[in-house]
Amino acid sequence: MPDLPRHSVSVTAAVFDEDGRVLAIKRRDDGRWVPPGGVVELDEALEDAVVREVLEETGVLVKPKILTGVYKNMVLGVVSLVFRCRVIGGDPGPSDEAVESAWLTIGEVRDRMPEARGIRVLDALRTDGPFVRVHDGTSLI
Repeated sequence: MPDLPRHSVSVTAAVFDEDGRVLAIKRRDDGRWVPPGGVVELDEALEDAVVREVLEETGVLVKPKILTGVYKNMVLGVVSLVFRCRVIGGDPGPSDEAVESAWLTIGEVRDRMPEARGIRVLDALRTDGPFVRVHDGTSLI
C-alpha cells in the first residue's frame, strides 16, 4: 500500500460562563483570537485532550459536555472535534501559547475571530447540531 497522507486530530473547547461569554485565547504565534484547543495525543481520550488543552492554554479547568461539531482544515488536513464545556474552576491568564486569554462576548467573537474559528463557538450555542464544516484555515468553504 502506498504511503498515504495522514490527518491530524485536534480538539477545540467552546467554554461558556454564566453570562454567556466564551473563553478565548489570543495566540502567541499569529495574534489571532481563537477558542482554546490543540492536537490530541496518541494515548489520550478526546475529552481528556480538551481538558488538558484548555488548562494548558488558559489556566481554566473544564468538563466537556457534548460534541457540537467536526471541522476540517482542507489545507492542513487537520480535523478538529469541538466540545461545549462548562467551567469547573480557575481564572483565564496568559500561557506559553497565549499572550492573553479572556472571556469574550458573542459580538467580540464575531469581530475578533477568523470565520473558521468563530463558527465553532456559534455552532456550539445551537441545539440542532452537531455540525460538519470545512474551511481553509480562515474562511469556511
